[in-house]
Amino acid sequence: MSNRVASTVVAGALATALASLTLASAQGMKMSPDQMKMMTAKRADTMQRLKAGKFEQCWGVALAGQNDCYAGPGTTCAGTSTQNYFGHAFKLVPTGTCTSIKTPYGPGSLAPISRP
Repeated sequence: MSNRVASTVVAGALATALASLTLASAQGMKMSPDQMKMMTAKRADTMQRLKAGKFEQCWGVALAGQNDCYAGPGTTCAGTSTQNYFGHAFKLVPTGTCTSIKTPYGPGSLAPISRP
């Protein structure tokens, strides 16, 4: 299996897992219909951008409130991270640039990381 195909398979599996986590978090947070609609639209946009292959998820680089999706337990999706550089919040960045992004805690990661 080529690296491109493997990357696509992994991205698809991660997207599915994130969608499930997002839905479970949203159900527990009592969101308004408008909030749920916005979250669903943002999640769809994020997944579409990932599938295009021009962007990758970069974990631990988003500033508070500026993450593109999943931000750990108790959160829903875009804009819900309450900490800068939270290791369980990602930002979409151009493919191939994530690990070159520097933060006060080290570089960005292609997988969730355990730091603040």
